[in-house]
Amino acid sequence: RTLLSPYRDSLPKEIFNQTYAPPTANGSGRLRGNLRTARKLLAQAGWRIKNMQLVHDRGGEPFRFEIMLVRRSNEKLALHLARNLAKLGIEVSVRTVDTAQYQQRTNTFDFDAIFHTWEPSLSPGNEQAFYWGSEAARQPGSRNYPGIRVPAVDALIQKISDAPDRASLVTAVRAMDRILQWGHYVIPLFHLKADRVALWDKFGRPEQMPLYGYRLETWWADASRMEGNRK
Repeated sequence: RTLLSPYRDSLPKEIFNQTYAPPTANGSGRLRGNLRTARKLLAQAGWRIKNMQLVHDRGGEPFRFEIMLVRRSNEKLALHLARNLAKLGIEVSVRTVDTAQYQQRTNTFDFDAIFHTWEPSLSPGNEQAFYWGSEAARQPGSRNYPGIRVPAVDALIQKISDAPDRASLVTAVRAMDRILQWGHYVIPLFHLKADRVALWDKFGRPEQMPLYGYRLETWWADASRMEGNRK
């Protein structure tokens, strides 16, 4: 909070008094509570249903956007999201393009929404500016796909780069993480708290699990297990 205090007036108040938690569902497909919350937030922002379509109070602009994909395997997820948003009057189209077009359009930020996963290292550094920095928001080819331009984030990226020790690094990264989460720059799709793996029990594995979860390259064929399976 000490690092964030100079920017208190420009940041969501929840950053300073709440722990971020994404919306949850029970897997039944019934999202009435979430949809009610979404309708309330949209209404506060000036969006109203008119003729079964969500439009803005100023100018009557309809709420519509395109999800651009490069993998057909993501189409099912995107279409499911589109169906839920349609219940709010939001029109979502899903378009899968080839790799070359996807690369060209993401490099120039020529899209409404995409599916993307950022995988930073366990020791973040100045590369964070490429993901979240204000300058990167205007830099073709950067990974600041949401277009984040927040002075507090820029300052924390500098703190991360200049951190004199691990404790200072962790503090700065956590502060930046709070801003990125409470900024709601992305729509979290889904996650599991565990990896589900079906395997033939012939492998040896490290006693300590890597922080990123299981890694097949750390496993080995265990001769004693293989012999036992033959019996």
